Amino acid sequence: MEDVKKVEGFFKSLFDFSFSSFITTRVIKILYILFVAGAAIAALGIIIFGFSQSAGTGILNLIIVAPLVFLIWVISARVYLEIIIVVFRIGEDLSDIKKRGE
Repeated sequence: MEDVKKVEGFFKSLFDFSFSSFITTRVIKILYILFVAGAAIAALGIIIFGFSQSAGTGILNLIIVAPLVFLIWVISARVYLEIIIVVFRIGEDLSDIKKRGE
């Protein structure tokens, strides 16, 4: 029953044209999963491309390039998403402070 309320709350927030409630903090986990999956697919593509060129390039991409690209991509995504969360939490905290001041 609680899951149904969460889904209803999500869709209510999604179609809230006054933007009084935010969905970003709810979907950020899904976005992070998508970023990690994209990084994994990109790393796999780099490895496949390397082996299609030559065995040496493939091994180099497998050992050095693909893991480095994966880590940089995931770290960048994490930092970007954390910045977004911080901005939204600042906004929520300021709203709470404003309500307490009234």
